[in-house]
Amino acid sequence: MARVLVIGGGTAGTAAALALRKAGFEVTVHEAHPGSAEDLGAFLTLASNGMRALAQLDASAAVTALGFPLTSMRVLDDAGAELAQVPLGEAADPLLQFRCLRRGDLTAALQAEAARRGIPVRHGARLASVQEGADGVTAHFTDGSTATGDLLIGADGLNSTVRRQITPETQPCYAGQRVFYGYTGAAERSEPEARITMVRGSTAAFGYAVSPEGETYWFARVGGEPLDADAIADGSPAHWRELLVPLLRKDATPAADIVAAAGDEVMVTNATEIPAGTPWRSGRLLLIGDAAHAASPVTGQGASLALEDAVVLAKCLRDAPDTDTALSLYEELRRPRVEHNITVSGNISRGTQSSSPAGRPGTPPARPGEDRLIRLLEWESDILEERSAGNA
Repeated sequence: MARVLVIGGGTAGTAAALALRKAGFEVTVHEAHPGSAEDLGAFLTLASNGMRALAQLDASAAVTALGFPLTSMRVLDDAGAELAQVPLGEAADPLLQFRCLRRGDLTAALQAEAARRGIPVRHGARLASVQEGADGVTAHFTDGSTATGDLLIGADGLNSTVRRQITPETQPCYAGQRVFYGYTGAAERSEPEARITMVRGSTAAFGYAVSPEGETYWFARVGGEPLDADAIADGSPAHWRELLVPLLRKDATPAADIVAAAGDEVMVTNATEIPAGTPWRSGRLLLIGDAAHAASPVTGQGASLALEDAVVLAKCLRDAPDTDTALSLYEELRRPRVEHNITVSGNISRGTQSSSPAGRPGTPPARPGEDRLIRLLEWESDILEERSAGNA
């Protein structure tokens, strides 16, 4: 197996392409969006495990040039009293520090790195269908073009076309909260750099961090019925502010003032997840990232787990004796970890489980295999040997 088609040029897909190329495979990325990324306005946090995966791909420099680090976190209650202040992740290592950045910037940087390494990234290539044969798999695109490879990786996100080929009955589920996020230019400059504040509000969970330039990145998670697609599409920033600020005013925290000062960069989405147990494989097709295991954003692990996927998949294909063994090993290693994240995140979103200690972002409760993560991600280690050691 030498030729890999990657469907989706977001974090999961482009990182997988970088990892597969490093492992010696021929790979091409096919991205439906005509530019470098969709969802340009959203931001995310890469946790230390995600930054560790990037380091194994030799892609740290491309990402640490973006956004800003987060090295500590404080937690406030609904009265504004401080409940905790703790280091965040592997704060002492500049390479592994949490990083807050815009999703579109991350995607563009990874795609630029792929291009620098000679990996083709084809934009405007929207997948229509997939045809498997004895000797390969062919992707058919809506513009009439096709591409054939030995393996097709579906990294095409929550509404994955590849997933519909594998398990057409699977649908993303609402995870119990609406998520608002945005930016405020009039930040309090007294807020320490590299700190994120989490607010356990009476009606919403809120978080914010201030960039070195004085811009506040913020989010709010609010329970209730999901917003329909038309409401999300038609809603204006002013409408979302008017909906959110009165809820936040019930508490004596900075949250309401931060949102009230936001300009036009206010967005909303429904927290959504893929049900645990969803099939990831069919013949020469495999799902990774959000296409396989999207979760509520409570733990802030979506992008970081996608980066882990990329490294582990490439190592499985590199070290296993054949493709079927490699894909079985990949699923064995990844499914317990990512599905635990789906369960924990969904339970917190629905209010059936309290958040982890201090509710720290990017750090869900201990997952299966947590103590093995560093060894599994280490590029030079043989993943078959690590699997055997873990089962001993």
